[in-house]
Amino acid sequence: MSANAQKPREFTGRHMLAIILAFFGVVIGVNLTMATLASTSWTGLVVENTYVASQQFNKKAEEGRAQAALGWTGKLTIAWGEVRYGLTDVAGKPVALHGVKVLFRHPAYEKEDKAVILALASGQEFAAQHMPKDGVWIVEVDADAGLAEPYRDVRRIIISHGALK
Repeated sequence: MSANAQKPREFTGRHMLAIILAFFGVVIGVNLTMATLASTSWTGLVVENTYVASQQFNKKAEEGRAQAALGWTGKLTIAWGEVRYGLTDVAGKPVALHGVKVLFRHPAYEKEDKAVILALASGQEFAAQHMPKDGVWIVEVDADAGLAEPYRDVRRIIISHGALK
């Protein structure tokens, strides 16, 4: 036998400990990554009764198409603790409004929902003092423009540093 013959390496407790730590490290790392991604990206919608909401979908879709045919454009601004809203027609002229109600809905926590009534500020723009928290919001604007149903403008917005992003 030669003097350079190597002795086979043994599988020791240290090897097993390293394998177990690596395995659980990967599992915990993946779980933390998935939990972080889920909590920062989920923008689900909370409804009281999903069946009723699904039954109302077609009616709301038809109302939306009729409203879109008007060609009106809503202008929503949020900055410096103030919410402003105004409507313009196809020609860019302000649409006369009689009142505006804005509902700020948090996609995941309905306890943070807040309804704000806007008052006439200047021209045909309505405004009110309100500072939504930073994050994702669903904004539902109901503007009374003298139609059979209020003009409805629904948007998903992001508030960053107190202003509309």
